[in-house]
Amino acid sequence: MLAFLSIGLLSAAVIAPAAASADPASESTGNELSGKTVFLDPGHQGTGHSEDLTRQVDDGRGGTKDCQTTGMTSLGGVPEHTINWNVSQLVKSSLESLGATVVTSRADDTGWGGCVDERAEAATRSGADVAVSIHADSTSTGPDENKHGFHLIVPTLPIPDTAADAAQSAGGRQATSLMRDAYERAGFTPANYAGVTDGVQERADVAGPALTGVPLVFVEMGNGSNPSDADTLETTDGQLKHAIALSTGIIDYLLGPDTEVAPDENAAETDAETVPSVPTVPSAADSTAGNSLSRLLSELAPYVDAGGGEADVRAVADVAQGLLRQILTR
Repeated sequence: MLAFLSIGLLSAAVIAPAAASADPASESTGNELSGKTVFLDPGHQGTGHSEDLTRQVDDGRGGTKDCQTTGMTSLGGVPEHTINWNVSQLVKSSLESLGATVVTSRADDTGWGGCVDERAEAATRSGADVAVSIHADSTSTGPDENKHGFHLIVPTLPIPDTAADAAQSAGGRQATSLMRDAYERAGFTPANYAGVTDGVQERADVAGPALTGVPLVFVEMGNGSNPSDADTLETTDGQLKHAIALSTGIIDYLLGPDTEVAPDENAAETDAETVPSVPTVPSAADSTAGNSLSRLLSELAPYVDAGGGEADVRAVADVAQGLLRQILTR
């Protein structure tokens, strides 16, 4: 289904849209993210293995949890692990076309990808500038018309492991905020359930962030129990739209503002150990280097909604490629 995009959603082999002038001197070099490493974790696990998914592993908080799960199944019968895999491959192609090194937690959608603690260890070992764990949520086994939207999960701080705490309290919080902004600009609505505030949910029961020593973004792309969300998660054009939002958020973090954030002089004084429960960094719209690229990438997302077939999605991908040439030379 996604084979026609496997060469790279934002390949440097640009096919410029008719409205754009193709100046050979201004072509992307494909090195804009050279030297950057991204770890992608397409969440959960397929069935082509003999591992015991209920085996207990470290949860990063002094307890244990199941090694891994297969994830939810959307209303249309698509397993979450497959949705996550498809989207991750589009994001991987996008980032690699710009020169980034992309490391993934699993090599395919069938074989073994590792327990949650092993994936966190792999992310840390990769030394990635940012890690992104890609998931989709579910609220019931049947249709749920009322609960919808994306959200990002941040760990309750402090985290017992000092390296993980440092990574998630600084870069992880900023990368999460930028990803939230990218999703909103792409036309996605923040979740209206599970205590989500402004697209962000704080939790102490998710092992990945508590075990990962590099900045981590944990994305729940939508609710597979909601008919509208499920349709976007299941379809080729919907997965492309998610990939554009994810790529945009990652690019914003890698090429955007420094992680150091000036304190708000008007804010009330708080205890030195107090940590905000949601990210409190500037909007991505305020960044510089990365945002001329990321803003225009996010503008593609509404066009995906207009097309239902693979030919339409290919046209959107071609527009993305043409825009890339223009954006990188502004």
